[in-house]
Amino acid sequence: MLDEGTFDRIREPHRQGLALDGTWHQISKKYVISQVVQYVFWIAVVLIGAAVVTTALGEPWAWIPAGVISLANLVSLIFIPRQAKALGYMLRGDDIVFRKGIVWQRMVAVPYGRMQLIDITHGPLDRVFGVSKLKMVTAAASTGIEIPGLTTAGAEALRDTLIEVAETRRTGL
Repeated sequence: MLDEGTFDRIREPHRQGLALDGTWHQISKKYVISQVVQYVFWIAVVLIGAAVVTTALGEPWAWIPAGVISLANLVSLIFIPRQAKALGYMLRGDDIVFRKGIVWQRMVAVPYGRMQLIDITHGPLDRVFGVSKLKMVTAAASTGIEIPGLTTAGAEALRDTLIEVAETRRTGL
């Protein structure tokens, strides 16, 4: 359930709840599709806006910022699959470790006892593709993490496991 449709090549069966075994988990491949659709939508909005401004005002200057914005989004589209593969998390005995980034890599370990809030969000397009974002909030703003692109069932299982583990530590949630 947790690893369904992820980039991870090795699938291990999971017991009830998630194992705190130090295995890296990846996000859903559907996240890439969702992001591509969102980027293409915004490129279309920018180009349509430039066309409206050019037609209404008769000024072709609107194509310059539209072209720059569109080009930047097209370049970003190239990196989306690699960025998605760089996202992952690992449940260990005392903390959850989250990693992200290609050039600027970030790895954060959040102790279960420090978690104050676990939130699952998903927008309309995320619901269409069955992906969610799990956000963990701690007292220190710099250690709060967001894991985008989890399957909805995977996000719920992770949330339930984190709450269960945090309750056994008698701190945090």
